[in-house]
Amino acid sequence: MTMTELPKFEMYEEGSQIRRSRKSVKSTIVEGYGCQRYKQDVIKFLTYAIGSNYETLDHLETLYETGSLANQDLYNAIKEEVILLGKKRNLFIQSVDGQHLTTTSNQ
Repeated sequence: MTMTELPKFEMYEEGSQIRRSRKSVKSTIVEGYGCQRYKQDVIKFLTYAIGSNYETLDHLETLYETGSLANQDLYNAIKEEVILLGKKRNLFIQSVDGQHLTTTSNQ
C-alpha cells in the first residue's frame, strides 16, 4: 500500500514511517524471543512491539485523514488488521505472563 496507493511525496515520508514501524513490530518480538529465559524481558519487548503497532496505526490514520490514502476500503481493512494484531499481542503478553520462566539471572 505504501508504494502503490500514496502520492509520491508520501511514499518517502509517512509511507516510509509506516514501513519502519511495521518492521519494528516484528523485529522487537524476535528480539524479545531471544530473551525468553527471562519473562520480564520478554514482556518488555512485547510491550515495545505494541507501541510500534500503535505507531503504525497512527501513521495510517494520518494518511487517511489528510487524504493521501483515499481508498477507504483499503484503509479500513489495514486498520482492522493492525488493531487485531495489537489485541493478539496483548493476549500473547498475558500468556507469557502466566508461564513459568526464569525471572532472575541467578537461575
